[in-house]
Amino acid sequence: MQDWLTMSATDLGRGIEGGAIDPEALTDTYLAAIAAHPLRDAIYSVVTETRARAEAAAAAARAKAGQRRGPLDGVPISWKDLFDSAGVATEAGSALLKGRVPDRDAEVLRTATAAGLVCLGKTHMSELAFSGLGLNPITATPPCVNDADAVPGGSSSGAAASVAFGLAACGIGSDTGGSVRIPSAWNDLVGLKTTATRLSLDGVVPLAARFDTVGPLARSVEDAALMLAALEGGKPADLRGASLRGLRFATLTTIVLDDLRETPEAAHAGAIDRLRAAGAVIEEIAAPEVAEAMPLSPALFTGEAYGLWRDVIEAAPDKMFAPILERFRGGREISAADYVAAWQKLEKLRASWNARVAGYDAVLMPAAPNLPPDCERLMRDGAYYVTENLLTLRNTRVGNLMWLCAVTLPTGVPSCGLLLCGKPFQEERLLRVAKAVEDALRAIS
Repeated sequence: MQDWLTMSATDLGRGIEGGAIDPEALTDTYLAAIAAHPLRDAIYSVVTETRARAEAAAAAARAKAGQRRGPLDGVPISWKDLFDSAGVATEAGSALLKGRVPDRDAEVLRTATAAGLVCLGKTHMSELAFSGLGLNPITATPPCVNDADAVPGGSSSGAAASVAFGLAACGIGSDTGGSVRIPSAWNDLVGLKTTATRLSLDGVVPLAARFDTVGPLARSVEDAALMLAALEGGKPADLRGASLRGLRFATLTTIVLDDLRETPEAAHAGAIDRLRAAGAVIEEIAAPEVAEAMPLSPALFTGEAYGLWRDVIEAAPDKMFAPILERFRGGREISAADYVAAWQKLEKLRASWNARVAGYDAVLMPAAPNLPPDCERLMRDGAYYVTENLLTLRNTRVGNLMWLCAVTLPTGVPSCGLLLCGKPFQEERLLRVAKAVEDALRAIS
């Protein structure tokens, strides 16, 4: 049964379908692993044991009756602590929301539950989701699977840790500027950023609503594809026969290759070489619109975030971690005119980007330019915190600014991901491409 803790969600679902795995025994195994883990309280904010057991019992009954609701029916997963769950604290990693208990589930949680997914509990996160590092001294800082002294990436930090440490088969997170992809990359997982507006945000604590997205942190591309379908009640992408032959990729050179640290740079170059060796056509492209869009970020992200949270924050600013408070307050200087003008410009830049990449199956870049920074240094060195946080989120932000779907894959080098950016609302196509890339990287690594 301990093998179940490292199996993909898809393989667990197949085991349930074939009668080799009982959903109740599977959930018991996960709950026992969570209870015994020394870092449990740094990963889970709440473990919903009663709910998990009830959902597992119902899944077991359906399996015995031959009435499973889908390929992941009976599989236990975790949820980031900004997805509302009825009767359970949802505090978004912030003392500002301490004691907040919603009376109903977020829509994506309701949909996933209807598909048979088992809710293990809620995972810790960066405060109000406004950091890519995963450092949170207010509630908890989850561990990084590759470096005990480093942060795990954020803001879906606990979601990544729950999967990487074998305490959930998949984690559900959110991504506004990289918050699914960074912790996935730093913990050697597959992370899917969906197109903004594709999945419901009803019952999801917001950060910047026009950029907020929901997505899975998973052990494989197949898991990510099945989870996307479960989150929206749809049909999963067909990944059968995915191949790199005939695929054309662009590798972006504008900004995303600047200031790369040595290990991520080598990992990215190695991944590109392996894809070429497997038959992919890869061409370098420059995209001036990316350079023009990046300076709009304070007006677009910080302006909206502070507008949403200003009254709550300023009522009790002393409850916040100082670097997060300072980042939110950066939005105080953004005027309505600045915000409107930034959006007007961004829409034009998005059109330029779409025209430039129309002939490619995906655009490639390093998921993060850096490795997970040292936790203790982040706490004592304010300048280091700011520099690393901005650098961490720089490459992933391209996908949010340009309104793309995107997925990060492990390269085989610890904490180094390869980021694939697709086109808006073409997640199924991107996942098929990603499956071919995943196969190539795993075959050679």
